[in-house]
Amino acid sequence: MHREMAREAEDGRPQSAGEASDTSEDVINVENPGIQYLHYIAMEKLFLKLIRLKYVTCVKEFALRQIHKHYFAVQTNPGEQFHQFTNLAAWLIRKCGKPFEQPQEYDDPNSTIAAILDAVRQIGGAVDFSPNKLKQGYGEHVIYVLTKLADAALKFTKFEQKRPVYPKEDETPVEYIDDDSEIIEEIKMQPAIDEDDPEADVDAEQEGNVLPVDEITNQNVDVKRLLPILESEVIIEEWKLELERVLPQLKVTITSDNRDWRSRLEQMISHRKGIEDALSTTRVQLDKLQEEITQVLDKINNREKYLNSQLEAVLAQYHDVEDEFSRISEKHRVASAGVSERSHTLAGITEELEAVKQEMEERGSSMTDGTPLVNVKKAITKLKNEVINMDIRIGVLEHSLMQARLRDKSQLQQDMNTPSV
Repeated sequence: MHREMAREAEDGRPQSAGEASDTSEDVINVENPGIQYLHYIAMEKLFLKLIRLKYVTCVKEFALRQIHKHYFAVQTNPGEQFHQFTNLAAWLIRKCGKPFEQPQEYDDPNSTIAAILDAVRQIGGAVDFSPNKLKQGYGEHVIYVLTKLADAALKFTKFEQKRPVYPKEDETPVEYIDDDSEIIEEIKMQPAIDEDDPEADVDAEQEGNVLPVDEITNQNVDVKRLLPILESEVIIEEWKLELERVLPQLKVTITSDNRDWRSRLEQMISHRKGIEDALSTTRVQLDKLQEEITQVLDKINNREKYLNSQLEAVLAQYHDVEDEFSRISEKHRVASAGVSERSHTLAGITEELEAVKQEMEERGSSMTDGTPLVNVKKAITKLKNEVINMDIRIGVLEHSLMQARLRDKSQLQQDMNTPSV
């Protein structure tokens, strides 16, 4: 990309649509310190191409802000620059004969950039950078994309860049006339020349229709005859009155622009002077304060060294005691772990002992108490009563069975005694 910008910067004329980005010569030195300003030149070239494409129609159609020749080369407002970039890119893509919807304010910037880069690839542009480089809305990558699209649009519209035709200089010598009136008119038409300016003398001598003083004297021109013509006939009082009358209207008020680099430069110079003045008054106090702080720090370091030397034995004893404490703490931790385990075992044994004690108490109470015997006697009495009831029921059933058998026997005898018919 830098190489293409350098090729356009080295070329004396703007490239036409067919010549844009076709060469592959390496015209740039990597160690050239001016490489960081190549995107300014590329932006100027892009601005000229946009003018040829009549980008003002795009500005009027979509209510955009007109750009200047360094608009995308410097950062001003990234949001506005990104909006201008996407709208110009969409307009250039349509200029290339390809359909492309105009981006809106709330569209996804990633999808818009992806669509623009796809269009650049279709026209043969190399996209070897991250799409995020275009989100900032300015820089060499933005200029590169717009330049590629502008070249393709110029080629599609069959725009032809013609070389300029310079007028031929009139090499005919100047004919001097002896008539004094014509010489005077010739002198009056010439601009005033500063005698102290050497460039003005050179420029005056290069002009073919300017008469040097030597030539005027050689042609016997009466200089005194020119003096009355140069005298003014204006009355001084009237001139002063007229000046007082129009003086209020001659005042020019220039509105200061905060974005102007001149005002920023003046502010920087004034702030620098203020800083230098303040620094000159406070430098002595700062140096004095630095000396005092240095002395205090030296005293603190010396005191610290003295304390370390005096307390070295105590510190060694303290370290020994600390190590012993660490060993005892470790033993206590191990012993505490054994005590916890044995405590759990003791709790289990205690529960089992309580259960055995409860069982022994129940058995002892049952052996000294007569309740089981009473319960046995009650059970025997209950069983006897049930046996008696069963005997009574059995006797009743036997009696009923005997009665039934007797009835059957008597009926059988009656049947046998009855004669058959």
